[in-house]
Amino acid sequence: MRRVLKAKFELGLFEHPYADEAQEQSVLNSVSHRELSQLAAEESFVLLKNEGSLLPINGKRVGRVAVVGQLADSKRDTLGPWVFGHQTDETVTILEGLRSHLPGAEIVYVPGASIHERIYQSPFDRADRTIENTPEEYDDDEAIRFALEAVAGSDLAVVVAGQRQNQAGERASTSTLDFPGRQLEQIKKIAATGVPVVLLVMSGRPLDLREAMETVPAIVQVWYPGTRGGDAVARMLLGEISPSGHLPFSWPRHAGQIPTYYAQNLTFEPENKGQRYWNEPSTPLLPFGFGLSYSIFEFSQIKVSHDKIRVGESAEVSVLVSNKGSVDAATVVQIYTHQRFGSSTRPARELKGFKKVHLQAGESMVVSFEVGPSQLSYWSSSKECVVQEAAMFDMWIGADSEAKLHCALQVTN
Repeated sequence: MRRVLKAKFELGLFEHPYADEAQEQSVLNSVSHRELSQLAAEESFVLLKNEGSLLPINGKRVGRVAVVGQLADSKRDTLGPWVFGHQTDETVTILEGLRSHLPGAEIVYVPGASIHERIYQSPFDRADRTIENTPEEYDDDEAIRFALEAVAGSDLAVVVAGQRQNQAGERASTSTLDFPGRQLEQIKKIAATGVPVVLLVMSGRPLDLREAMETVPAIVQVWYPGTRGGDAVARMLLGEISPSGHLPFSWPRHAGQIPTYYAQNLTFEPENKGQRYWNEPSTPLLPFGFGLSYSIFEFSQIKVSHDKIRVGESAEVSVLVSNKGSVDAATVVQIYTHQRFGSSTRPARELKGFKKVHLQAGESMVVSFEVGPSQLSYWSSSKECVVQEAAMFDMWIGADSEAKLHCALQVTN
């Protein structure tokens, strides 16, 4: 409640509770808002796989691109859920973005496999006349055949797959993480043609990517990229920007793993945590904080300013981050801690800080984090209060929750 009231005070709603409706269009349609929307999308993309450095695309060497997927040209789905009073004619779809940024290439679009609709209508759908649905008479077999024909004569296939915007958000829970409809079947058949494939996943939740990871060379999670999403995606694919987003959750292999999260408490035989299932690893498909780049980042020379501090004091932990690639890019530097013992059991790792850094090719930078009471305190269920305890703390710094670069800090009374 305090945060809500603070936001209202900062907006001046208590002094001026009524909005000037005449300014609505000029404010909401301002160029700066559109540019910020595109920047937000560009910063959010998470590169999940890039085998053989398929991305970025060299626009000068691509003559024909097949764009496949109903989501590729769906303005309403590009916006995402929980959007009201929208004007979809302003939305730039991924198909439109590619056509705009690749004017010299032949862009062939086929909708491809249908996306199964909701069984139970969302209450938001009834008030939204821009919802796009698949006709009941839609022929999936023919649609997939058309998609394969379009891909066969192309230099590159860009497949956009995932869930419609009303299959995420409020009143949109799901019993499965499968791609709705026959999208996965279509992805595998396109990959089998031998044409290089870039899979763009449009969703608000993690989907089952196990088979896609085995068959598709490049995968990017683009979420629901918003009003200027198509322009943002095109710039990312062409290398005008490098993906720098990192996963805000552990990506499960399948629905049976849920809940799965990185900050689990240590259990019996923690070294065998990935061997709980008999048929496949019980670890996430991708760890919390994961995100690739068009460049290569190296973390080294981790240092802690003090080996030992007292309760209430702070230490500084630093790391040297180097861009070893040939592309100017950004990454998110993350620090994790583990308290070896305490009045309550402690998670194997906890994220305690992160910083996004932009480095030119060949550039290095020292990134520092403060580690003190704010980072080392926790709510003790046994003592029923917030405590900071004397203990040994392990610390890791890297690009995700499986960071290997380690140091330790002793906290005493």
